[in-house]
Amino acid sequence: MKVIRARVSGFCMGVCRAVNMALEASASRANVYTLGPLIHNPIVLENLKKQGVEILEENDIPCVPLDAAIIIRAHGVAPGIEKMLRGKGCRILDATCPHVKESQKKAQLYAERGYWVFLAGEENHAEIAGIRGYTETQNSPCPCASVRCIIIGKAEEAEKAAEKLSRLEPFAKTVLIGQTTISTEEYSAIGTGIKQYYPDLEVIDTICRATADRQDALRELCRQVEAVVIAGGRESANTRRLLLLAQELGKPAWIAESPADLPSEAGNFTIVGLSAGASTPDDLINEMEDVLSSLSCHN
Repeated sequence: MKVIRARVSGFCMGVCRAVNMALEASASRANVYTLGPLIHNPIVLENLKKQGVEILEENDIPCVPLDAAIIIRAHGVAPGIEKMLRGKGCRILDATCPHVKESQKKAQLYAERGYWVFLAGEENHAEIAGIRGYTETQNSPCPCASVRCIIIGKAEEAEKAAEKLSRLEPFAKTVLIGQTTISTEEYSAIGTGIKQYYPDLEVIDTICRATADRQDALRELCRQVEAVVIAGGRESANTRRLLLLAQELGKPAWIAESPADLPSEAGNFTIVGLSAGASTPDDLINEMEDVLSSLSCHN
């Protein structure tokens, strides 16, 4: 069996930056925490824990030591939470991905201008929760900003959400901002649904180029292989979207967080593709490739 790797995979710039910030902080001081999981990869998180980087949940903020260093994870946080941390006097290290930071700024800007902000993405995902917080800025000059946000998780929800809003404000100004890891097809479909009621919808291109590159590379890979393994964390949004894309392209596909997760069924195929989410380190991808190749030799 032949294993072919996607031409683009592994750590993106934002993830690499966040991990390096955490490692540098842990090397120079004690009491280093990340607010929530730094990234969605259990193996990377376990390695950070071995370096002394602990995960801090929002409910634990009141108990954090005053001399602690708190790392804001790559997905970002709502401004109210960051304000709470700074109010405790903790040292704050902001590892928010620059692309996510841009989405936060745009959401705040449009909310302040009185727009209804449609957010395309997973409602419970940390990135979406953080961006939503920027539409609720209490100091906004627009008194309505705190309520002008609608989250749309799937394309089929878009038209219904727009129709509901149109009954309240048929001539509202609207803007669409997407989770940086959403697929271009899904984002376009959500925009199309909203435009049924708001044809002047402003659509902001917030999809991270790294996400688009990995999806494009997977499309190319699927033309060459019979099945696909996606290396990455199951909690990772971009990893799950790679899995869905491979399945939509008609390929048997699996997510594997570690070599132990590699499916034995993969050994039944002659040519298998190997892709990886943006929070999967290169050394883990290399190990996956080696084990996947040996797995095929035994089937």
